[in-house]
Amino acid sequence: MPIKSIFARQIYDSRGNPTVEVDLITDLGLFRAAVPSGASTGVHEALELRDGDGQNYHGKGVLKAVGHVNESLGPELLKQPFEVTQQTEIDEFMLNLDGTENKSKFGANAILGVSLAVAKAGAAKRGIPLYKHLADLAGNKEIILPVPAFNVINGGSHAGNKLAMQEFMILPTGANTFSEAMKMGSEIYHHLKSGIKAKFGLDATAVGDEGGFAPNILNNKDALTLINDAIAKAGYTGRVEIGMDVAASEFFKNGKYDLDFKNPKSDQSKWLAPAKLQELYEDFIKNFPIVSIEDPFDQDDWDAWTAITDKTTIQIVGDDLTVTNPKRIQTAVEKKACNCLLLKVNQIGTVTESIKAHNLAKANGWGTMVSHRSGETEDTFIADLVVGLSTGQIKTGAPCRSERLAKYNQILRIEEELGSAAKFAGKAFRRPQ
Repeated sequence: MPIKSIFARQIYDSRGNPTVEVDLITDLGLFRAAVPSGASTGVHEALELRDGDGQNYHGKGVLKAVGHVNESLGPELLKQPFEVTQQTEIDEFMLNLDGTENKSKFGANAILGVSLAVAKAGAAKRGIPLYKHLADLAGNKEIILPVPAFNVINGGSHAGNKLAMQEFMILPTGANTFSEAMKMGSEIYHHLKSGIKAKFGLDATAVGDEGGFAPNILNNKDALTLINDAIAKAGYTGRVEIGMDVAASEFFKNGKYDLDFKNPKSDQSKWLAPAKLQELYEDFIKNFPIVSIEDPFDQDDWDAWTAITDKTTIQIVGDDLTVTNPKRIQTAVEKKACNCLLLKVNQIGTVTESIKAHNLAKANGWGTMVSHRSGETEDTFIADLVVGLSTGQIKTGAPCRSERLAKYNQILRIEEELGSAAKFAGKAFRRPQ
């Protein structure tokens, strides 16, 4: 029997909420995978199954999903003659068992836990590193290390400040190696910390869910200025660029955008029409080294997306818009609504579909940014995924908090393993060669 056992349990993510972990055992040993969880989730995402029992974990328990692995998915898989190298067949078998459009029968968190564990076991069975196994599954011949997009200032649903836009990131595109990109990110992060402390006091240097700082600023431009100053102080002007994840669906109200959405008495006359918000982005792009904006508009405000993608040369990333879902990606391609996919394995729910989503994006000339979730675990799967798919860019938080660093540290190990064969995406992060 190729798979000896599959067992799931409830563990905790980086926010202290329950999540699913799966242990898969073969004759080569134990392969373990943990499932991440998002805070600002798109309405079109695959269903993350929670228990909904208000008496326990505020309804966020995952014992139902765990039960589905232990009582349905696991036992059914064990009856099959699958080898763990048959990732596609195993994933499709689980999807057929579930039989729903959004994985609502078993939960994407149940299916994904098994899918991730299978990938790890498959790599071991073939006697190769996980990133190489994932590259082979995706038909990718070229191994390229990504530019890290460090989330250094948090706002939106990830922070208690008044900032509407959710993430402000630095991308060390001018680094020559992944190691150097890490060094640049770390140094800028500490300069930023000093700058925030000097301006707002020590309590403003507490960190958000993803390790970024959350100073109490309301103006999004102030965040960009703080970052620009830190880049300059570190001596990296011109070598480090800025990315943003606006998560605009969070503050979309009645066809407009409320940049003061955390204030229950926000002034409706100041809410911005899509065209006005686009003007604000254009102003940012003109005055700061911005190379990437994610979710600039609401997940169903297609016209606004198409307008900004047409108007600018920078990367426009679809997250809530595309939710790693091939159908949504196809629509976005047809409407020319963005030019980069944000790839989150738990939005779609299997390794196979994640690879398919990336390949669809790539075939249409888009970039792909691999992403963590705000509720993370110590599992480093996405570090191997970004290298295996060679997407050229990963966002997995600030260079702070162990569940974030776990991913960056794994890429450092991969770089070391590749030795002189290690290639770094650098300035070509959008379409690495």
